[in-house]
Amino acid sequence: MSEKPVDALTESEAEAELKRLAEEIAEHDRRYHTEDAPTITDAEYDALARRNLAIEERFPALVREDSPSLRVGAAPAEGFTKVRHAVPMLSLAKAYTDDDVTDFIERGRRFFDRDKELDIAFTAEPKIDGLSASLRYENGVFVQGATRGNGAVGEDITANLKTIADIPAKLKGSGWPEIIEIRGEVYMTYAEFEALKQRSAAVGGQDYVNPRNTAAGSLRQKDPSVTASRNLKFFAYAWGYTTADPAPTQYDSVQKFAEWGFKISPLMVRAKSADELIAHYHRIEEQRSALGYDIDGVVYKVDQLELQRRWGFVTGEPRWAVAHKFPAEQAMTTVQKIDIQVGRTGTLAPVARLAPVTVGGVVVENVTLHNEDYIKGLDSTGQPIRDGIDVRIGDTVLIQRAGDVIPQIVSVVIDKRPSDAVPYEFPHSCPICGSPATREINEKTGKEDSRRRCTGELICPAQAVEGLRHFVSRGALDIEGLGAENIDTFFNAGLIKTAADIFTLRDRRPAVTRALAERREEQARQREVASGKTRKNVRSVEDRNYEGLDKLFAAIDSRREPELDRFIFALGIRHIGETTAAVLARTFSTIEELIRVGKETAAAEDPHTVFPSVNGIGDTVIDALRDFFGNERNDDVLEALLTQVKPKPYIVNVSADSEVAGKTVVFTGSLEKMTRSEAKAMAERLGAKVAGSVSAKTDLVVAGPGAGSKLKLAGELGIEVIDEDAWLVRIGKA
Repeated sequence: MSEKPVDALTESEAEAELKRLAEEIAEHDRRYHTEDAPTITDAEYDALARRNLAIEERFPALVREDSPSLRVGAAPAEGFTKVRHAVPMLSLAKAYTDDDVTDFIERGRRFFDRDKELDIAFTAEPKIDGLSASLRYENGVFVQGATRGNGAVGEDITANLKTIADIPAKLKGSGWPEIIEIRGEVYMTYAEFEALKQRSAAVGGQDYVNPRNTAAGSLRQKDPSVTASRNLKFFAYAWGYTTADPAPTQYDSVQKFAEWGFKISPLMVRAKSADELIAHYHRIEEQRSALGYDIDGVVYKVDQLELQRRWGFVTGEPRWAVAHKFPAEQAMTTVQKIDIQVGRTGTLAPVARLAPVTVGGVVVENVTLHNEDYIKGLDSTGQPIRDGIDVRIGDTVLIQRAGDVIPQIVSVVIDKRPSDAVPYEFPHSCPICGSPATREINEKTGKEDSRRRCTGELICPAQAVEGLRHFVSRGALDIEGLGAENIDTFFNAGLIKTAADIFTLRDRRPAVTRALAERREEQARQREVASGKTRKNVRSVEDRNYEGLDKLFAAIDSRREPELDRFIFALGIRHIGETTAAVLARTFSTIEELIRVGKETAAAEDPHTVFPSVNGIGDTVIDALRDFFGNERNDDVLEALLTQVKPKPYIVNVSADSEVAGKTVVFTGSLEKMTRSEAKAMAERLGAKVAGSVSAKTDLVVAGPGAGSKLKLAGELGIEVIDEDAWLVRIGKA
């Protein structure tokens, strides 16, 4: 149910709303600060706080004693000694837009308006997403450390803080006050978080959610040795009670912290205007994914301490500071429906259609659900993910998008699941052609594939279209002007059904012209409906002259003699990527030879008796080639295609006097004068084929120290064996 606008609330409605918000925000504060287990995103929390504040501003007489605007955190956790902060650890006002930052600057200038000559400076630094801590130093010695708690009272975690290497037991240098409380953020790096997750998984331990929660939990351990094992970090950025200011300005004070032995952010700068602050905000935002730890915004502060004191505080917040938040990288939304897409290899790929939500500055409406098991809450090995909770239509889900990562579902909010939501039934037939969709069994492992595939192959329009798109794509034949839209148009018009049809489009120019014209007419009609405007003097499709067709036909003709590796990749054989296609081209030299070996392999009871041992070609690829060349429909398509195109033979620049040209070589053991990759490349340049295993087809084995079973097998088969030095002599590189 949508919320009623604040301006439309009656006084009684506002009173009830403030009561609800106070209770809800208090519960979220407890979960975040005390349990380190938040159930909503920062953006959602901020939205609740903003609504509470907006209602209070409209109805100031209704401000409650337990109002969220009058407190800064949650009660200290039970089990730790309470520490009252001599100077409260306050929260900061939030800025979400550039205009909010400009307003902050202008408020400051208006406040100091009487001092016409006053030159106000500001600092800007990353807002670390960790756990705030206050460290009390007396005569340079660390004597007590505490969490923020509710801002007024925190928990004594001195023993745990002493395990953090970034926190000095005794301040370095000189000039520090007799007493000072250094404040900063305890955090965990991404690298340490991943390492901890792996260690925990290895022993069947808990699954950690994110670095921030993990750092907070690590800091509240009863056993300091556990905290020590987590390799936590600390950035210093402020201070509380002190017997003397570290320096006259915020910037210089923080630089003093570095002299005293603390880590400080290298991204802290001084600025004079809103434009400078905003520019630095965007610089930090660009670097965010490369920092190695979480930040969720940039903090701006008035630089001069005297001006900070003059500007003062508003309830719970300093007026002289603001946190400019980054766009949320996590957000809640709902699953409206689940669609099934069919890829070029027949894989049924489920996609969740979401209520649009902005995540990390990008509107997200779709997210992949990967496969049937993923929807059920299982990974590819059958282990639970998302606590084993399945995804259903109507579910509220937490979406995450970090950096350039594709959006993904982090969790399902089970408490918000509709009562009528039912488990999703994954289709057992192709939604496009109706053919059975099966989960293949791996013959070696006996395990069922997590993906369902349409068995319709070339009779399936979805697979055919995706296959055609792949055929003309950049890594394949790369036909300029024949993108996805034109492929769809020509396919739907019946002009192309297989790749061979692409090369006869020139012969059917009138039909091609009509198909393009009809598409453009339909697009124009749709724009007309959307705009409500009617076109005049519309030309008939026959009057259209598409000058771009000549360019398209020329682009198609230019690909009639493709490179062999590109052609193999363009065929769209499962498991044959660009790299593997290059290996196959280098191994077989011509398409005719690949087809011959492919068909013989498909017909053989044991494919290894036919298919040569080739480094980089394993059983998965061999099985894929058997399936492809053993399919009569593929034979027909390939035969028709080869009447239109002639792939170039793969030619290796072979030295005329090379002794290894045409021979199959195996390298085993350690090489001391070159890397294995260098040796492989050198052999291939001389016309040799480099294999990964020894067989009866091997001509030569180059053995170094540590050679084992391959060397033994070579001896049993009577294959010539030489060492690295002899190899270099043989190829003329000694």
